[in-house]
Amino acid sequence: MTNTVCSVVVTYNRKNLLVKCIDALINQELKPDAIYIVDNNSTDQTQQTLYEHKYIDEMINENSSNIQQTEKNYENIIIRYIHLPENVGGAGGFYEGVKQAHEDQYDWVWIMDDDAYPTLTCLKNLQPYYNLPDISALASLKVDMDDNILYHHRGYFNFEKGLPIQEHITDEDLKEDVIDVDMVSFVGLLLKSTAIDKIGYPKREFFIHTDDLEYCIRLRQVGKIKLIKNSIIKHAEGSVKGTYTKKVLNIKAKRRPYDKLWINYYMQRNLIWLGRKYTKNKTSLYTTILKNYLLTVMGIIVFDDHKYKRLKFFTNAYIDGLTSHFDNKKPRKILYE
Repeated sequence: MTNTVCSVVVTYNRKNLLVKCIDALINQELKPDAIYIVDNNSTDQTQQTLYEHKYIDEMINENSSNIQQTEKNYENIIIRYIHLPENVGGAGGFYEGVKQAHEDQYDWVWIMDDDAYPTLTCLKNLQPYYNLPDISALASLKVDMDDNILYHHRGYFNFEKGLPIQEHITDEDLKEDVIDVDMVSFVGLLLKSTAIDKIGYPKREFFIHTDDLEYCIRLRQVGKIKLIKNSIIKHAEGSVKGTYTKKVLNIKAKRRPYDKLWINYYMQRNLIWLGRKYTKNKTSLYTTILKNYLLTVMGIIVFDDHKYKRLKFFTNAYIDGLTSHFDNKKPRKILYE
């Protein structure tokens, strides 16, 4: 194995964050061999920005109904811009990027969001562990922009009851330089090609949310995931927060504004699907699902506007998770059409 590395970055309407991510990759002490930028049909002139920064040499047709690509050699790093004809979410973007990098026979595929910034020695500090036995992936330690460890983005599976949950890493875990973990978010996960051979690509049907959890479950079935403590990646988490606090009869609750509500569908549906597939205690699983649904209904009745559409929206999310129905345009149709 020659240990070639292709970075895969999925982006959507965050061109300024994307440029910082590419800069961080290009300036690595150990540089990746390639950077594949998967654009989920951005509408903020992402392609124009890449052209102005000389990351691409030509503009492609963004109105095509097919996947369009352009590629250049930038300081001995191949930069490929892959424009998708529609927004297929983070899961769909990672599916396409991992698939293309794997088909191009890179030994490692390094995946991250567009608001991730690997520190200068991030990849270099993963390199000594390339040849560890029985591994499917390596992971960097994820921190925020103030260097606070994001514990909940690295952790362990628990399939004994309820919905699949992740137990987070702790300071006690981090006393070791190399840690066996079960789950890593799609920010700073280095996939071994031989593991991809066995398990395939991320589940594009998920669109967004828990696609990393689902993929790590499969990765762990074919090998270990090693967290390397001195490999650090920063995460801006630049997406809109999208919640507010509402108070009724001295009871406070976090609520999602109606125009941002569509994103909640995917977490509910995908977690329920994962629970049906992997949770060992099915009685506990369905009890948890019913309890969560009733609490959701009560919250809508007490706190929210657009009560009927919200009830219909969440009911569909639960039913679709239980019936393995994946229609990723459905939440917006229910809420806004």
